[in-house]
Amino acid sequence: MGYSGDPLPQPTPTDPLVPYSIRLESVTLVRGEQRVFDELTLSLDEARIGLVGDNGAGKSSLFRLISGLDQPQQGRVVVHGCDTQGTQADRRQLSQHVGLMFQNPDDQIIFPTVAEELAFSLTARGETRQAARERAREFLAERGLAAWAGRAIGELSQGQRQQVCLLALQIGQPATLLLDEPFASLDLLSQARLAAQLEATGQQIVVSTHLLEHVYDFERVLWLEQGRVRADGPGREVCEAYAENVRQRAEAERGPRHA
Repeated sequence: MGYSGDPLPQPTPTDPLVPYSIRLESVTLVRGEQRVFDELTLSLDEARIGLVGDNGAGKSSLFRLISGLDQPQQGRVVVHGCDTQGTQADRRQLSQHVGLMFQNPDDQIIFPTVAEELAFSLTARGETRQAARERAREFLAERGLAAWAGRAIGELSQGQRQQVCLLALQIGQPATLLLDEPFASLDLLSQARLAAQLEATGQQIVVSTHLLEHVYDFERVLWLEQGRVRADGPGREVCEAYAENVRQRAEAERGPRHA
């Protein structure tokens, strides 16, 4: 059945707030002269959530709000009970609850070897250097990656560096992983490996992507359009609606030139 272009029905937000949820309450975010979000209200409680939409729709900005990197001009962002504009203790606790993976792993990786990168995630949470190094090696060995411990980051492929970023987040055991375009620069084999790695984790995962097949079976997907939620529902429904909308727009753009 074709997509009519009308927004899909919006679900009723979960109320009261459930444990370990993410909530945005009437959030307005302005960057320069651009109004990124205007009184956005949203609850994110599901284990697997996808974000889709065109470039500039607000996906990365939403991640920056949830992780506390950006602060709203109005409204409130509460993540696992921590107000992102709250006390210093709240912000410290927030960093332990949420892990954000950027689009480019080279923007995130700091240390020269894999084990050092993973160990840093633990020392940042108060572990001693010795304990962190030992745990990093154990963590890699548990995943069949013991040989990676001493490997130089510069020797790794793009997909392997992406995997290191995810491992560095997972070792700290945050409740939520925010993954910004994790599949964008990966070949098909690396995409499959990363997808399997994500499927195996027990943490809440929120993924933004243009590759709809990776969120098609998610229990919930949000389609963002110019800072607003255009559609919100099961992955299959929202992905098909967004894909049809893109197809219609592409045909409309081609029409006058091919008439």
